[in-house]
Amino acid sequence: MAKEPEEKIITFETYYDVMLAHIIRTKLEDNGISCFIEDEYMSTLNPIYNQAIGGVKLKVFERDLEKCREILAAEGDLHDQDHVEIDEETHHAVICPFCGSTNVRYGAATEKKVHWFTFIISLLLSIFPFYARKAWHCFNCQQDFE
Repeated sequence: MAKEPEEKIITFETYYDVMLAHIIRTKLEDNGISCFIEDEYMSTLNPIYNQAIGGVKLKVFERDLEKCREILAAEGDLHDQDHVEIDEETHHAVICPFCGSTNVRYGAATEKKVHWFTFIISLLLSIFPFYARKAWHCFNCQQDFE
């Protein structure tokens, strides 16, 4: 019995947003392409490693490469949704430490955190503290972070 040569698996594309990688994977699978996502769990368990490992990789068989390109060319470029926000102080991409997403914005925090000193002064002076805390907000996991 002759052994068949193994088919080569290659990295089709890499993403820093796990959800975008799943959207592309689903589009390819709907068109009959076998594919899988690599390094998804490493980037979701510890988002700091996402850039170190090179993002989440979408793997396909080498024989399907041209068909994958044709499918995605017909759909348009979805990398526009793979938004990256740059921190002005560090000049690095901002990644959510909770889920690893790059779908973040800087602005008014959604979580209300009041410092105990502000609370006591407000209570003594009988005023409402008009303090708006600013933080990064992730639109994927709805968490605020510094």
